[in-house]
Amino acid sequence: MNQFFESVSSFFSGGDQLPWCSTDVVAGCEKEVAEAANDASDEAKSESIMRLSWALVHSRQPEDVQRGIAMLEASIVNTNSPLQKREKIYLLAVGYYRSGDFSKSRMLLEQALEIAPDWRQALSLKKAIEDRITKDGVIGIGITATAIGLIAGGIAAALIRRN
Repeated sequence: MNQFFESVSSFFSGGDQLPWCSTDVVAGCEKEVAEAANDASDEAKSESIMRLSWALVHSRQPEDVQRGIAMLEASIVNTNSPLQKREKIYLLAVGYYRSGDFSKSRMLLEQALEIAPDWRQALSLKKAIEDRITKDGVIGIGITATAIGLIAGGIAAALIRRN
């Protein structure tokens, strides 16, 4: 019986395996970026910005996720390395997934998988998105069926009262 309730709970909660990031980690990454801006090499600056972007898109705070998306979109145009581009595209996909834009997230994952077709993280997130889209469709069908049932029941009750 417990397994049934756990599976129902997992169905409605989403059940993705993406890590969350605390506000303390985000604050630490912001401090690191500020320090790197003053006296670090371009590579160190870039790495600290990537860590901050990762922390932001994995945050529970929607405004942090949006900041992470904006940072990644601004920095992706200047990315020449396929590995870095793949990472940024993946992080953008995580950000859009966290903000509920599943179609944009899936499109970005397909771009990342063009660069690295066997990348497990991207494949796992793509499956989570497809599961989420399926789940949302099932819930939508259930709501629609319930509404139709209520309307039909109301009409039937009104007809019975007339007679």
